[in-house]
Amino acid sequence: MSFESDLLGILPRLRRFAVSLSRDRFDADDLLQTTVERALRARTQWQPGTRLDSWMYRIMRNLWIDEGRSRQRVARTFAPEAAGENVGHAGDQDVEAHVMLSDVDRAMQALPDEQREAIALVLVEGLSYKEAAGILGVPMGTLTSRLVRGRGALIEMLGEAA
Repeated sequence: MSFESDLLGILPRLRRFAVSLSRDRFDADDLLQTTVERALRARTQWQPGTRLDSWMYRIMRNLWIDEGRSRQRVARTFAPEAAGENVGHAGDQDVEAHVMLSDVDRAMQALPDEQREAIALVLVEGLSYKEAAGILGVPMGTLTSRLVRGRGALIEMLGEAA
């Protein structure tokens, strides 16, 4: 198989991870597009025989971290966009958006970033602990504790929702 066809095969998994990182489907689509563009430009850096999905997850996570840093700088410079979002309406769009989210989505979004990333890679994407720890740049013990805390929080939140 070629690099491009392998990449096409993992796009749904990459999009799920992008949604987990960004907590917003529109931001996730932008993140996915940027990740694919970056990977295509840097495809010579990927080593055949290694896991393409792990390489792509790492690119995506690094882009997301960079985006977060950029947003922090913008927030210190400009008034937040949210300050003007509700001008002229009663927030109906926000209510509709929250109603459409499932209980699991809401629970995942409520998790701290570290726990959400760990759960998305291991429980949703099915990566091994070792692979996920490598992508996140943390020791296996740290990944394990994030998973335990994240699972516990999800069980508690979903139990309350039921």
